[in-house]
Amino acid sequence: MEKKLLNSPQQPNDYTDSEFAEMFLNHVLVQFQKEKILKEIDRTLQEGNKELFLQLTDELKKIS
Repeated sequence: MEKKLLNSPQQPNDYTDSEFAEMFLNHVLVQFQKEKILKEIDRTLQEGNKELFLQLTDELKKIS
């Protein structure tokens, strides 16, 4: 009879620990960049800087 552990993967997976770590770090980096750009967008809206606002929204689109 085969025992299955609660936290063990039920299907074989093709990713190594380092690949998972890299994917996680990339995700965290993108989230950080988005947060930073969103804060800058808020600032440009308060200042009424349309040109910088448009640049930042383009940058946000590229990383999303």
